[in-house]
Amino acid sequence: MTEDPFVVHRRLLFTVAYEMLGSGADAEDVLQESWLRWAGVDRSQVRDPRAYLVRVVTRQALNRLRTLARSREDYVGQWLPEPLLTSPDVAEDVELAESVSIAMLTVLETLGPIERAVFVLREVFETPYGEIAEAVGKSVTTVRQIARRARVHVVARRPRVQVNPSEQQQVVERFLNALRTGQVQELMEVLAPDVVLIADGGGLAAAAQAPVHGADLVATLLARPDRMVSAVWLNGAPAGRIEVDGQLAAVSLVVENGRVTRIHAVANPQKLTRLEKPAELAR
Repeated sequence: MTEDPFVVHRRLLFTVAYEMLGSGADAEDVLQESWLRWAGVDRSQVRDPRAYLVRVVTRQALNRLRTLARSREDYVGQWLPEPLLTSPDVAEDVELAESVSIAMLTVLETLGPIERAVFVLREVFETPYGEIAEAVGKSVTTVRQIARRARVHVVARRPRVQVNPSEQQQVVERFLNALRTGQVQELMEVLAPDVVLIADGGGLAAAAQAPVHGADLVATLLARPDRMVSAVWLNGAPAGRIEVDGQLAAVSLVVENGRVTRIHAVANPQKLTRLEKPAELAR
């Protein structure tokens, strides 16, 4: 018996939805809605199940993005994507790892829904323009223009220095070791002078309400000896899992020139439900 195409392509479909939404929970909801639509389709009329399913998931994700826009506007404090536990294998696909990184997903939040869908499908999954046009309900010419505009937007905002995984891991380990000691000076040595800390508590956990700038302030804020620190892989990159007084946080880092330039810390407990089992991602 031939395996259902939805099952065959599920990892890909989840990845598309997650990159469009920045939320594993919302991505799962989109897959559920897409499955219900797929279940009612006459399969004999579907020439390319993969392309068809990507189109369905894209449309459902766009609908979800529009409904989420208002709630994200009213969000308490800084909004960050939901981190996913991943296996180190994800890092072997450099383009996939970069596309699902917290830093990239944060940049994608600055795009409009259609721009985000077009960018993700074209730049990450190399979807033909014609298929993207069908998915987003635009002409091929318009999609090409949107893709070009979105690419310029993203390139201007994402980290400019590409760091290899081994260097990233070394800097992350130094940062986590400094956190374990709780020594300000050790933290200062691994932080870039203009480092920025962005924390997401969602009003449900203690977190800075605005970005914290500068190594002095960031190191002082982070230097506490009474915390449990462990290394994990999040969104295809080495990262940290921190517990303080029973409160959990997932910490993702941007590294440039051997130092930490940006810290994304997610403490909202509603976004930390996927840190026990690795997510299955694919392009």
